[in-house]
Amino acid sequence: MGMVSDLHPLPYGRQSIDDDDIDAVVRCLRSDYLTQGPEVRRFEEALCETTGARYAVAVANGTAALHLAALAAGVRADDVGITSTITFVASANAIRYAGGTARFCDVDPDTGLLSMRSLEECVARTPPKVIVPVDLTGAVADLPRVNAIAKRAGALVVEDAAHSLGATYDVDGVTYRAGSCQHADMAILSFHPVKHVTTGEGGAITTNDEALYRELLDLRTHGITKDPQKLEKNDGPWYYEQRALGFNYRITDLQCALGSSQLKKLGRFVSRRREIAARYDEAFAQLSSRLRPLVVPAGVRSAYHLYVVRLVARPGEDLAGVAERRKALYLALAEQRIHAQVHYIPVHTQPDFRRHGMGSEKLPGADAYYASCLSLPMFPTMSDGDVDRVVAAVTRIVSEGA
Repeated sequence: MGMVSDLHPLPYGRQSIDDDDIDAVVRCLRSDYLTQGPEVRRFEEALCETTGARYAVAVANGTAALHLAALAAGVRADDVGITSTITFVASANAIRYAGGTARFCDVDPDTGLLSMRSLEECVARTPPKVIVPVDLTGAVADLPRVNAIAKRAGALVVEDAAHSLGATYDVDGVTYRAGSCQHADMAILSFHPVKHVTTGEGGAITTNDEALYRELLDLRTHGITKDPQKLEKNDGPWYYEQRALGFNYRITDLQCALGSSQLKKLGRFVSRRREIAARYDEAFAQLSSRLRPLVVPAGVRSAYHLYVVRLVARPGEDLAGVAERRKALYLALAEQRIHAQVHYIPVHTQPDFRRHGMGSEKLPGADAYYASCLSLPMFPTMSDGDVDRVVAAVTRIVSEGA
């Protein structure tokens, strides 16, 4: 093997852009519209076709999608929204942006997904306005059970599908797609460069509810409408009214042109991610006493936005010991120019949430997950040689004591 400096860096994730994508953006640059034009609608229609949802509203980023979904769900001051603590902070921040209070559920450390027992307990303590289950790493949360719990509590469900575009889950012999809103009122998507398809920055909300769809459209553009049926008066064709306090969360035609081009390759991207995951699975089966991949629930086909492994605790070892070994593995991989990541720091431990009384929960599943988890490189343009390089490095480092 050559010098480490000769090795190309392997990030945990990255975009896959080709000439078709570049040509799509160039065509848009040469068109009459750079924003608020036809590419936005084309992208939204493609998202509906991809997810199976009836409506899609494309927005500036995934956080904007979460924020608008929380507003459309009716979250306001003194309302509670419940989500998983193992997620990016945006899942909880959106509840706060709308004026509500975030409450956190524990996870199953073997899957990283929302614990239904913890959710039941959270809902019993504080009935929520909205529940935001997180499809961690590309595996879909138990949406049918979440939806049943939510409906008993009078809450809406917003599936955080930022990781799961292209994933599926089975219910009673029927296969559903992530983001289809068959077991949720709304779902949000993210198109950050490390996601399955990218628009640079960008996001979307999908729904099957026309009233929610119409509200989301208005909220995306300052709360302004030109719909004659909603206007209090009408001074002419130019006239509009701000009916609610909305936001400028529009996405550009440039981004949507890229997104539409990327969506055409989603099947290929997800297929390659699954091939890489299978290669990792097979290799790491030999290390099962020391390191284990996350479990994908029965009936779920993950889209593998991330590939997460967990270090197995040694006899008598506490979580601090596991976390130290995880850190050593992270640093040793970085020395080989393999740049892993940790997804995620439990949100309820963040100082800002604790300072505002939203971090008092004891969530042992999340603690166990966080202490042991590490995301390895996972993106469609990885070669088999790249995967083998990661496997060899992880195997050597773990076998030597990490």
